[in-house]
Amino acid sequence: MTDADLLAPLSSAVLGPDASGGIFELAPVSLWLEDYSGVKALFDAWRRAGVTSLRDHLTGHPQRIKECASRIRVLQVNRKTLSLFGATDLDHLVGNLDRVFRDDMLLTHVDELVQLWEGKTEFTSKTVNYSLTGDRLDIHLKASILPGFEDDWTRVLLAIEDVTDRETALRQLVGSESYARGLFAHSPVSLWVEDFSGVKKLIDEIRAQGITDLRVFTDVHEEFVQRCISEIRIIDVNQHTLELFGAPDKATLLRSLPTVMRDEMEPCFREQLIDLWDGKLFQQREVVNYALDGTKLNLLLQFSVFPERESDWSLVQVALTDITARKKAEAYLEYLGSHDALTKLCNRTFFVDEMNRLERKGPWPVTIIMADLNGLKAANDELGHAAGDSLLRRAGEVLNSVVEKPSRVARIGGDEFAVIMPSVERAEGEAMMKVILDLVAINNEFYTELPLSLSTGLSTSQPGERLEAVVKRADLAMLEAKREHYARTDYERRQLAS
Repeated sequence: MTDADLLAPLSSAVLGPDASGGIFELAPVSLWLEDYSGVKALFDAWRRAGVTSLRDHLTGHPQRIKECASRIRVLQVNRKTLSLFGATDLDHLVGNLDRVFRDDMLLTHVDELVQLWEGKTEFTSKTVNYSLTGDRLDIHLKASILPGFEDDWTRVLLAIEDVTDRETALRQLVGSESYARGLFAHSPVSLWVEDFSGVKKLIDEIRAQGITDLRVFTDVHEEFVQRCISEIRIIDVNQHTLELFGAPDKATLLRSLPTVMRDEMEPCFREQLIDLWDGKLFQQREVVNYALDGTKLNLLLQFSVFPERESDWSLVQVALTDITARKKAEAYLEYLGSHDALTKLCNRTFFVDEMNRLERKGPWPVTIIMADLNGLKAANDELGHAAGDSLLRRAGEVLNSVVEKPSRVARIGGDEFAVIMPSVERAEGEAMMKVILDLVAINNEFYTELPLSLSTGLSTSQPGERLEAVVKRADLAMLEAKREHYARTDYERRQLAS
């Protein structure tokens, strides 16, 4: 059934002797009876002038759109029309049509005219009118040339449906979606929208098989974690994600996921799966990813299943905040807390903590080398503190280059150093002490103006002995070596003087 079939029963009421009453007047939609004969006359004149495309013609002569509109005569409207547009009567409405039809109305009027030009006796459009109080009215218009008037268009019936509420709701929805999309696209953190429904199916399957502890299950079936990873579908990422990972576009990033998410990521994802198994649909943890150029990225991951998707996990959002700078700062602060800034060796705080740890846990025996920088006070007094600092740095370089984990070396005082060697016997410790002194000699070949000299002493723990006593014995041995150094130096100085 066409719009003409729907509107045809109204024609008798319109054209009959009681046109002021009946169906037309009482219809619950806005009805207009209009005369389009002036429009038809224009069309006929333009065709004779050679116009073939009305749309192109009106585009080239936009003033003729208003000319067409001015040729339309409103013959009658019903009560609903007067109420909708806030008019007291037909004359009031017609006298203010310029306030009703304005702005974007003329653009949609072109579509209506083109439909008539192409020979259609019906036309539809969605457009905007305005009430006489200035309120915007979104309308859906359906029009039909009434039967018997196809040749002159003197009777055209228009039905107007007020769809303002619906269109307003749609605009608000589009606006909210656009707003949300804008937030997603321009967020200063990396956002990923993903589909975890495949992951949920796998988890549901093993739960149905009677598995009750996912941690134990994945200890035995490590491949299950990889199966879950392969089921994740990435729907979208925002611009900041591409910038963070150094990807030119989304396709490149997705192809590079094995490079981006590797090494430490699988254990983190396993923990994420265990949390999902336990019903934690919002999660937060620190993870490590890699940019496409290999740069390590420390990230704060926030995972959330979208509302109303809790049953299938078909939409989840992953937010990644770059905390690389913060982690570096934390690592540096931690480093400063346990290291000496000048020599880059561990500091006294670390030395005390490490001794306490070894006291409790071993491994035994523990060998300790105590070393003291000879001549530091003289260098400071005679050449300045810069010279003394240079000696300390050189001592740090020598000790750092030779001592490897699990052994550790610390600066425990102004010119005092300690080498802690767990699970090392005395003979191995003595070999280490010789290597240190040999390296000092080599270092002096490059710094002939200010020689580096260390006095060293060594001690190895006995069964049941406290490490404090081991340190004391090593210190005494170092002091003895220091006395011998200065005695020898004095002797050599006297020999030179004589």
